[in-house]
Amino acid sequence: MIGLLHPGEMGAAVGRCLANRGHTVLWASEGRGAATVARAGAAELKDAGTVASVARDADMILSVCPPHAATDVAWAVHGFRGLYVDANAISPGTAREVARMITDSGGRYVDGGIIGPPPVKPGTTRLYLSGTDAGLVRAVFAGTDLDARIAGTTLTAASAVKMAYGAWTKGTGALILAIREFAREAGVEDTLLAEWALSQPSLEQRSHGSAQAATAKGWRWVAEMEEIAASMSAAGLPDGFHLAAAEIFRSYPRSQPER
Repeated sequence: MIGLLHPGEMGAAVGRCLANRGHTVLWASEGRGAATVARAGAAELKDAGTVASVARDADMILSVCPPHAATDVAWAVHGFRGLYVDANAISPGTAREVARMITDSGGRYVDGGIIGPPPVKPGTTRLYLSGTDAGLVRAVFAGTDLDARIAGTTLTAASAVKMAYGAWTKGTGALILAIREFAREAGVEDTLLAEWALSQPSLEQRSHGSAQAATAKGWRWVAEMEEIAASMSAAGLPDGFHLAAAEIFRSYPRSQPER
């Protein structure tokens, strides 16, 4: 059996991929809201009640949660001796911290990173994996809508891929939002938009898309930008850009996250 912690929009879609392949996918409803219960039901996940029950009964646990919660979710199953897959947007340093939590108590760890939207059809979403048992996890997802791939030979290669990818996609989104806000405050937004239409015709549309995405998901991206900043710093690179991106997403008007 496979445990899933916790079925948000992405996690529920990943769980549905596994359920569709005949796997029993456990989740824990304790402390979760009605929206999460509905997602889990639609994905045909089996409610084990508590996280402790998931850890007791599952052979493999898949963590798909906001990055700021990754270490807490791992600690919640401390003592789990099966295969733990962390598929969150965390830095290689945080991934190594999670790995120690799992392996120190006799478990096995695979690093993961998801790129793309929730997988509801083939060809849209990749799950990058790394670690000794990465091939086993890839095999579990064979034939599903989630394309599982080996990221590299090092333990945290999958997290490194996720950080590098998000540094561009979400980081430049934050930059565009900041530029648009600066132009608005300076009273030149219409002039900037007119110039973009002449020389950078894709930017106005992208700025609208970035604003919509930040409203819906920006609360999740604050920690991801901080994880990217930590990744850059650990590599001897400046971390200021992505710390600034975190501040942009932190202050951006957004909808209330669901539990």
